[in-house]
Amino acid sequence: MREPRIDYSEVFHALPGIVALLTPYLVYADANEDFLRLAGRTREQLLGRYIFDVFPENPNDPEAAGMRETQASMLRVVATGERDTMALLRYDIEDRERPGRWVQHFWSPVNAPVLGPDGNVLLIVHRVEEVTELIHARGGHGSSSRARVLEAELYTRARELQDVNERLRRAHARDREVAIALQEAMLPAPTPVGHHRAAVRYQPAVGTLNVCGDWYDLVDLPGDRIAVAVGDVVGHGLKAACVMGQLRSALSAAARVADGPARALEALGLYARHVDGAESTTVVKTFIDWTTHTITYSSAGHPPPALLRPDGTVIFLDRATDPPLGARPEHVPRPEATTPFAEGATLALYTDGLIERRHEDIDVGLARLGRALVRHGRAHPEALADALLGDLLPPTGSADDTALVIIRL
Repeated sequence: MREPRIDYSEVFHALPGIVALLTPYLVYADANEDFLRLAGRTREQLLGRYIFDVFPENPNDPEAAGMRETQASMLRVVATGERDTMALLRYDIEDRERPGRWVQHFWSPVNAPVLGPDGNVLLIVHRVEEVTELIHARGGHGSSSRARVLEAELYTRARELQDVNERLRRAHARDREVAIALQEAMLPAPTPVGHHRAAVRYQPAVGTLNVCGDWYDLVDLPGDRIAVAVGDVVGHGLKAACVMGQLRSALSAAARVADGPARALEALGLYARHVDGAESTTVVKTFIDWTTHTITYSSAGHPPPALLRPDGTVIFLDRATDPPLGARPEHVPRPEATTPFAEGATLALYTDGLIERRHEDIDVGLARLGRALVRHGRAHPEALADALLGDLLPPTGSADDTALVIIRL
């Protein structure tokens, strides 16, 4: 028996309940029949219009907060790619038959993301349930009177919950600012190493709680050599930033005395066993030698560095990959590999925020990075770093931190 062909556009239009689709810029992209009846407009009159042009806020209510709270909820969906359920909301609607007369309405809204193939938010599903009759229940005495009291309390508690959530968001935002400041203070200044051209970038995650433990490090070594590392601590917030600072400092010191990147990572692994929160950290370490024109590298569960050759081809340094720090119960020597490079090549080290997307294989992200390197590879390292972030990070920001180091070899 053949399965029926489903027209999802028709399914959406027939959905029971009040549902609309908006772009990340809060412009109507579509609406179902119930929503059109609420708006009192045809689909053609609604589509392409900004949400608050269609439903402006009651100018006669100085305490009206519906527009601000709805906008904040939708922008959180765009920034995080996560569903946002709002507290009970009062949002008055102007009577289309009597302009200037505003009718009190109460709503229970939910905003949810529709993700595109690249993991970015393509559309916002805005579903509302009107609860005005519940709040304005009228009747006689007895049970109806008790119902009115309960319903009034429901609305009061919903507003209190909204206020508490706002205070929590502000507190989390302050924590995020402190964590970012701490993280940036512990990272080395973005200056060239020796006489070689380098560019570094650190891009914090969007959202209030997504500060992570990404780091980079560049160290001058004896001879015409430098050591470059990029790492990523599991976790978020101030704790992750503090762990990052300890591990970055320890690896920077180890690189100055170890005879190669694998030995430096082994020393870091032993140290990490005594740092709470350091388990499962990923890091890649490279030693670049301009005398021998070689890159020696070792990776502890980290995405592979990308080498753009002068002929425009890209290879990923993935022949010395081992589990993250603390993944093994016993100490085991780490692998190490060496690859040659030609003058004019470009080496890129990065954290997973640059390449990973929800519901996408990591090879897709690596291929996207390779294409971007080829496209912008002739640019100066500073311009190349900006171009890679512009090409590879979602326009609304990433849900993960991103560290990036570019070295012109």
